Amino acid sequence: MNAARASVLSRDGGATADRPALVIGLVNNMPDAALEATERQFRSLLAAAAGGRPVELRLFALPEVPRGTAGRAYVETRYEGPESLRDSGLDGLIVTGTEPRSPRLEQEPYWGALMALIDWAQRHTVSSVMSCLAAHAAVLCLDGIERRRFPDKLFGVFPCKASTSHPLTAGFGDARRVPHSRFNDLPEEKLASAGYQVLARADAVGADLFTKDCGSLFVFVQGHPEYDRRALMREYRRDVGRFLGREREHYPQLPQGYFDDGLARLLAIFQERALGQRDPGLLSQFPVLEDACLPEATWREEAVRLYANWLELLEQRKCAAAAVESAMMASPLRAGLGGQGAQDASHGP
Repeated sequence: MNAARASVLSRDGGATADRPALVIGLVNNMPDAALEATERQFRSLLAAAAGGRPVELRLFALPEVPRGTAGRAYVETRYEGPESLRDSGLDGLIVTGTEPRSPRLEQEPYWGALMALIDWAQRHTVSSVMSCLAAHAAVLCLDGIERRRFPDKLFGVFPCKASTSHPLTAGFGDARRVPHSRFNDLPEEKLASAGYQVLARADAVGADLFTKDCGSLFVFVQGHPEYDRRALMREYRRDVGRFLGREREHYPQLPQGYFDDGLARLLAIFQERALGQRDPGLLSQFPVLEDACLPEATWREEAVRLYANWLELLEQRKCAAAAVESAMMASPLRAGLGGQGAQDASHGP
């Protein structure tokens, strides 16, 4: 395995016999322009959430996700293919979304590969996180629940409240802030009827965080708690560029709950110019905002808490499964098999 494709995230020592490392796989499906940023965001978030817990991160990519020459070269250098999953020993998996290219998810070129990945995760991980479009794809795959389109893009930072007590929401405040950036939603009533447990929600965003035990505990995240402070700014600028290039009809709305009044006024001035001079070259004059001018990532602390809770849950379930396996190996029935019987049992299906 290429060393660039795996890294230890724990800050305090490595794995021990009493506390083996949690091995997390990140399947990064994001488009080329967001590929490195997404990898960096999840690496930073998991490192902060790990604390003293030994955690190893491995990077995977689906070759069916469309990429340009540079994107393919980057993936080939740093990422493993899905064929490596069989012997990966993963405890947990995180699957990112990507930008849809087709009206229906089943028409995406990577649909078959993503369905195979979801099936594998059910049978071979303790828990898996499905993020954004991956959450929509998994729910469609598992229960045939179709997503529905918002009248306009849901874009910004929104307060979401825990709707039930659960280990994943331990330590959450009254309303944790979560970045969202999507055109589609999953109907809460259909999720409930299919056995999903909604853990956090808001009227504006619907179900923000929900779970279902599918053999593996699947955690569905419609928002982007992993985002860094510049992510919404980058997306807004990208959408402005698409408007200027006539790839979209309407000028994008500012992300809600993100810019302060001063920055909003500055961007409104540029919007007036763009509406009067719809020229792709104008994007070079888009206001350059330094990090010091951008809002703080007010969602960061609780994003770290969410993933720290997830790692704790993973570790508890992994230890419980190991204890059960150890007890079975030590049971009189197992010991009594002996000789050829034990040998035959080892070759079962």
